[in-house]
Amino acid sequence: MCGIVGYIGQKEAVKVLIDGLKRLEYRGYDSAGLAFIKNGDLGCIKAVGKIVELEKKLNGNITHTNMGIAHTRWATHGAPTFENAHPHIDCKSEIAVVHNGIIENYDYLKTKLKREGHIFRSETDTEVLAHLIEKYFHGNLEMAVMNALKEVEGTYGIAVISTRDKQKIVAARKGSPLAIGIGNKEYFITSDVSASLEHTREVVYLDDNEIAILTTNGYETKTMENIPTYKKVEEVLWNIDMIEKGGYPHFMLKEIHEQPQALRNAMRGRVDSCSYSIRLGGLISHEKVLREAKRIVIIACGTSWHAGLVGEYMLEEMARIPVEVEYASEFRYRNPVIEEGTIVIAISQSGETADTLGAMREAKQKGAKLFSICNVVGSTIAREADFGIYLHIGPEIGVASTKAFTAQIAVLYLFTLHMMKLKHAEVPVNSDTINAVQSIPDKIQSILDKEKEIVELAKIYKDSEHALYLGRGYNYPVALEGALKLKEISYVHAEGYPAAEMKHGPIALINKDMPVIFIATQDKVYEKIMNNIEEVKSRGGRVIAIATEGDMQIVKKVNHVFYIPKTSDVLTPILSVIPLQLLAYHMAVMRGCDVDKPRNLAKSVTVE
Repeated sequence: MCGIVGYIGQKEAVKVLIDGLKRLEYRGYDSAGLAFIKNGDLGCIKAVGKIVELEKKLNGNITHTNMGIAHTRWATHGAPTFENAHPHIDCKSEIAVVHNGIIENYDYLKTKLKREGHIFRSETDTEVLAHLIEKYFHGNLEMAVMNALKEVEGTYGIAVISTRDKQKIVAARKGSPLAIGIGNKEYFITSDVSASLEHTREVVYLDDNEIAILTTNGYETKTMENIPTYKKVEEVLWNIDMIEKGGYPHFMLKEIHEQPQALRNAMRGRVDSCSYSIRLGGLISHEKVLREAKRIVIIACGTSWHAGLVGEYMLEEMARIPVEVEYASEFRYRNPVIEEGTIVIAISQSGETADTLGAMREAKQKGAKLFSICNVVGSTIAREADFGIYLHIGPEIGVASTKAFTAQIAVLYLFTLHMMKLKHAEVPVNSDTINAVQSIPDKIQSILDKEKEIVELAKIYKDSEHALYLGRGYNYPVALEGALKLKEISYVHAEGYPAAEMKHGPIALINKDMPVIFIATQDKVYEKIMNNIEEVKSRGGRVIAIATEGDMQIVKKVNHVFYIPKTSDVLTPILSVIPLQLLAYHMAVMRGCDVDKPRNLAKSVTVE
């Protein structure tokens, strides 16, 4: 959940590192630091807070060094303090380490190293790595790293430099992503390719239990047993413009407004309006497995779990196959039953979510076929799955996911249509089906064009401290997602429920100070949700309704209504969530919150 960037080349390293950290700040912003070697000595500069605080400490000073490592932290072990900030240094100030992940046996190692005379300065698990590498250092940095990591239990992505083995960066990975950026006589090690994208689009992704050695002459990769590996160089399809704000005040707002184009990109080449067919290239060689599938288990976390819940409704209703949606964090620890014919679908924007990856590995051990839906090409989840689909929506920088959620639903819908054809060939995909999905981007744009209406709602409810989101059927997951967005970025306590469950407890919370947001579109449960609205209104609740265009009946029953275009029930969540994203965003801005970097959160959850 932290960010790593390392550089060795011909440029001024500190500037490259700072620029790289800024690209990674969405992954952690409790503290930041960098280490470099200059005139044979190890320099280290750290600061508590965001990257700007580190820049203040540098005060424009140029160190004239061509190599270094840097880190932006999201605290796990130890509070966000100067001492706990990375990089961490050994006793002799000759070795510096930056680390993502968790060292599970750090207490044991720390106690052992203290007995051997090592002096610790922080509360972190990471510092044990610096001292372990110091212990095993006998002139060769990569051998010291390999030997030290043999004692480590847990997950790590690390980068290390040493004054005793100069002009070299050593990196290693187990469970936490790292990639090598290959430039023109310069090399990068990063936890996210966005950190090196300004300089190169050529990358090599490290696998678990691999080590990389970067020098000014090139790079090499090895196993932890010191056996050379030969990696494919891949091209990053993103460009630098895609990771800039593009004139928007926040990445989140930019990404909300990118959704029409993001959905077009996610569907491009996959929907054939002439033959009324769905083409999913990643599934072509696995159609027999899909056709014979008896059960699907969807594993995900957070927003991706909500998308998975919509997918469950789609697949069961349209493809008539049993589906379960599991929190990945719970799945692997409850000894799940995986029978023959089970497909496990892992959904993750980053493709690096630790809990989802762990659940995938548990499912694989039990014999399941693994199918991934993720956004980041070359990510661990994509590589470890048997087959899958990429979203192709470009980078999502804002911590609160928006365009990934709607794209995940769109891709799940295409997958559902594909499964319908495979399992029930007699059920046609017709022109109405194709037209409905192809019209979604324009309908999203029509909602975004009415953003001012949401701004006015945000002004009314910005001081609320609680909110209740209610929906039924396909809109129940939207209620969950709307509540999550409000919690994430505005720090307003919000809960999402199936509307009918309100009577089983949450109705006790209703009063004039608590807004209740109903997703009340004209679908097959419309009359039922209208009854639920009456129940809230009769108890003095203030109701905001997300309704279908042309519905005049609902105006009489609610305090505020926001209309969305009509579409099929199954595609409604893609539209009904847009005003909830905008409401959360504008309330957060009005409350003075940092919407791109909400407190205590980071974009990619790469630790358990």
